[in-house]
Amino acid sequence: MTQLKKLTLLHSNDMHGDFLAKQIDDDLLGGVSMLSGYLQKVRKEEKNVLYAIAGDMLSGSLIDSEYKGISTIEITNLLAPDVVTLGNHEVDYGVGHLLFLEKCAKFPIINANMYIKNLQSRMFDSHCILEIDGMRILFIGVLTETVLAQTSQEALIGPIIEVKDAAAEVGKICNSYRTEDIDLTVLLTHVGFEEDKKLAAALDPDWGVDLIIGGHSHTYMEEPTVTAGIPIVQAACGTAQIGRFDIWVDTQKNCVDHFEWELIPINDDHCPRDRALEEVINSYKEETDAKYSRIITRFADVYTHPVRNQETQLGRIFSDIYRLSLGVDIMFLGSGGIRKKEMGPIVTYEDLRAAFSFDEALYRVTLNGAQLKRAIRWILREEAFCAHTEFYQFSGGLKIVWSRARQELVTLEYEGQPVADNQKFRIGLHAYHYRNMEDFLKVSLEEAEQNEASRKLSTSSCDVLEEWMIHKEIIADPADVRLEIVDSV
Repeated sequence: MTQLKKLTLLHSNDMHGDFLAKQIDDDLLGGVSMLSGYLQKVRKEEKNVLYAIAGDMLSGSLIDSEYKGISTIEITNLLAPDVVTLGNHEVDYGVGHLLFLEKCAKFPIINANMYIKNLQSRMFDSHCILEIDGMRILFIGVLTETVLAQTSQEALIGPIIEVKDAAAEVGKICNSYRTEDIDLTVLLTHVGFEEDKKLAAALDPDWGVDLIIGGHSHTYMEEPTVTAGIPIVQAACGTAQIGRFDIWVDTQKNCVDHFEWELIPINDDHCPRDRALEEVINSYKEETDAKYSRIITRFADVYTHPVRNQETQLGRIFSDIYRLSLGVDIMFLGSGGIRKKEMGPIVTYEDLRAAFSFDEALYRVTLNGAQLKRAIRWILREEAFCAHTEFYQFSGGLKIVWSRARQELVTLEYEGQPVADNQKFRIGLHAYHYRNMEDFLKVSLEEAEQNEASRKLSTSSCDVLEEWMIHKEIIADPADVRLEIVDSV
């Protein structure tokens, strides 16, 4: 006789220290207070409830940056997740600091494919088995290949980065721990939606993976995508929503009989506020407000950075500040490093640090014209417009015309003149992009240093911005188009 048991599996991903609710017209949306309220409500209403987070708890908010993730771990402890996997931003404060944060966490953190290379030893538990109402649920954590770039300075640390290798690692764990007593097997991934589909297709059906709960690509979904019979879901990003599975598990066949899934908005219509948690959040907020409320400058208008894969107003402003401050010919400013969608007209230190939550060193490298063309062709490949890849905001003086339909660099000019292959250009880069030039620009550091030795220009990218801005009464968008896209596909 079939025996079905209901499991409610709630999930978040890419929360990025998104603690505070946002006021949208007359309504509050998101924030961990109402998220906690919803979790508590469901835990009271349903018999069997688990809550999982698919990576990137850290980075992206002022409070998280100020306390280097300690605040996030404390607040997440109060949300009481049952299992969490690592995202690429968990290593933003360094691998050593991540291991410290793990000790602060009261919840299990799993990852199957981050290794100490010379020992071939995993840094974290690869999986955990949770027992609830007689059911045994196996969770396995898999991390994005982006972590390789983040940890490239850690010579002894590295992940398995290929999908086929990650699939084999999942198989190893399933073969070893998915015994006949395991009723449900869930992959908690942080590889992005497209990679999740590849991963699902690469899994052996005999391994018995039932669900993939993912992160990294911030994908908003109205229903699960099923690949190779495996439902794949994400819950966008932040705390404005939470994914909810209601699963009826066949405990005799050890599989999903049927399920329902929806993306639940976290709003004050049906999510009560957790006042105790609000007090903890406000204690952190009061500390940061006192430090960060001072005014830095004024913008001539409200300027925006709505998406990462197009030229933006804030991108023009900040890339020009770096170019002029550092004395380089061209600044390549990573679009993903600008974490606010709009700023101004009054700009406070809080605005600046929220926009640039990653305070990195700045480097100068020298590329010849041929290498610059190669880098721009790589940056503007079609994947950049339809996937989560590195994209750049370019400083003034550079003029690029790119044909998407032909995948062709139509025009590349510097200061009004065509770029010659033998010209030399000093390029400014943040440390993350400097360390990963070959992956992001298709030009290796070794190649660049044949032109001229690279140089660290500043230990703090935020210091550079602040010092420039405090001496300007009003800053306006230069409004000159550096990147023109023609022949859209």
